[in-house]
Amino acid sequence: MKHLTKWFITAFAGIAIFSASCVDEIKFGDSFLEKAPSSGELNKDSIFGKAEYARAFLWDAYNKLYFGLPYYWDSWNKGMNTGMFETMSDCWHSHNSWDGVNRLYYSGAYKASDEDDSNETRFSYTKDRCWEAIRQSLTFIENVNLVPDMDDEEKARLTAEAKVVIASRYFDLFRHFGGLPLLEKAYDVQAEYELPRATAEATAEFMIRMLDEAADTPSLPWSLGADDVNWQGRFTKAAAMALKCKVLLFAASPLFNDNEPYCTESPQEAVTNHQVWYGGYKSDWWTRCWNACNAFFTELETSGGYSLMEASGTTSAAYRDAFNKAYFIRQNNTEVLISTRVSGQHGSWWFQWTDFVGNGGYTPTLEYMKMFPMSDGTPFTDALLTDGGDPFFTDNDYNKPVRDPRLYETMLVNGASYGDHAAELWTGGRENENSTSTETGTTATGFRLYKFYKEGSLSGIYPHWPYLRLAEVYLIYAEACLKAKNDLAGAIKQVNTVRSRVGLGGLAECNPGKNLTGDADALLEEILRERACELGLEDVRLFDMIRYKRADLFRAPLHGLMIYRNDGGGNTPWSGTSGNSASFPNKPSDFKYEPFTIRSIARSWWSNFSPKWYLQAFPPSEVNKGYGLTQNPGW
Repeated sequence: MKHLTKWFITAFAGIAIFSASCVDEIKFGDSFLEKAPSSGELNKDSIFGKAEYARAFLWDAYNKLYFGLPYYWDSWNKGMNTGMFETMSDCWHSHNSWDGVNRLYYSGAYKASDEDDSNETRFSYTKDRCWEAIRQSLTFIENVNLVPDMDDEEKARLTAEAKVVIASRYFDLFRHFGGLPLLEKAYDVQAEYELPRATAEATAEFMIRMLDEAADTPSLPWSLGADDVNWQGRFTKAAAMALKCKVLLFAASPLFNDNEPYCTESPQEAVTNHQVWYGGYKSDWWTRCWNACNAFFTELETSGGYSLMEASGTTSAAYRDAFNKAYFIRQNNTEVLISTRVSGQHGSWWFQWTDFVGNGGYTPTLEYMKMFPMSDGTPFTDALLTDGGDPFFTDNDYNKPVRDPRLYETMLVNGASYGDHAAELWTGGRENENSTSTETGTTATGFRLYKFYKEGSLSGIYPHWPYLRLAEVYLIYAEACLKAKNDLAGAIKQVNTVRSRVGLGGLAECNPGKNLTGDADALLEEILRERACELGLEDVRLFDMIRYKRADLFRAPLHGLMIYRNDGGGNTPWSGTSGNSASFPNKPSDFKYEPFTIRSIARSWWSNFSPKWYLQAFPPSEVNKGYGLTQNPGW
């Protein structure tokens, strides 16, 4: 099959004409897809009567894939009222008093009815276009053979892509809700049917089957060629196989795969029906995860096409640049396996991510800062926070970094290069006049978000979302080696592959006191820490806490860092507004550090956490329809 560049470009122009045709949002029970196409809308016969239209129809399903950054103020995309659910982890905190994170979760106010009444929940069962994308993909699969001017090879390839769309959207729901109704076909708009909630195991098996069928399709390429610039974002065999690894990691984890259900609060029907656990621990799930990872890397060794973005030199700047390209850049990126995009301007709201960073909606915590090791790979120690310590740069010189290069790409820290000057995050500094002292705004915790934000220069720009990167697959493989094979050496090898990209030493060698070659529990903690550092704000840390049922981390108070000048210069700016020039001699290099407990917007979880929070509630309106959707425990 020849490359399809010409139609792909055309598809972008034709998306809009299909967005309202025969793909209405899924509604279960007797109201399922109760809206019939109106007169003048394109129908199936016209869509699948021409290859150009059929291709655009599938691409519109791609347009409904998950994008992790809030970008547009509407019921689908407002992102917890500009919030991100990663700020419910221990790595990030929201000081936006009015976002969904604060209103519903930090406050402890979230209840099942919010899934019907609010657009601010962490992920919606009905409002995030999952079912719309799923039904659209099923419609494509069922009708693509009708297209007269499309060859069989292309039909098979696009069918495989549609199956990955289905699996990815199911996974987005699965990690928030557990077992789901399983759609095997696109029901007619007039159909009345009942589709009850499946078990957690059956839901996982469904996703895996979709991905296996896609990966086994001969016409689905392993990777895209150098001349496939216009194909960026299209699913490949590598994407299908890698997503299978990610699905299996979640499916194998203790949230579902344990001898005890995660929550004993009523209602328990979902527990009894095994819709939120497997009824006991099944080691085979970890074995299958290992097998999937092994199959992926075996194919990678044979076929190539993907690799970690590597540094051009051995300096911290070169390592940081490589890491930046790994997550931020889409074009010519050999590391991203699944990438999603949104584009265009929507009304008056442009990429609102940048608009609300200044409100302190995504501030890094002190706990997160400490997770990043030193530049040689050895752990950070609190001794560096004593008076005169250098936790970030030697002599506060951004040309002399002392930490993991990923730290500087993830959060802005005191002394980092920022625009035309060194960031002044001490109390009274240029970037922190009173933000930390009042626990408000951009530097409420003593740090500022940097990842996906940079110097705040991305307003009106829609970057891609790295839904799945090769680095994550290495770390999934590490965890599978540990859990499935008790292969601690093999797990460490995979972690070291990721660490070496940013110049860090071997995990075991850098942590001699932790016995990582013999203590499986200690090694697991290090793997989870590496995942947090490598994949910050990429929707990983919260789910790691959830899948391991880490109530201890949800209950633990979080901290920020107050920084003061300790050189007699007072708590005042140094660089003024014109940057670091000769007119500003004697750059501050001596600081006092005071950790503090976050208090201005406290989380109710710190004193009142329940395991029921691991999964979302289903909308009561859906449960009450009586088609077999049971409510999750505790809700």
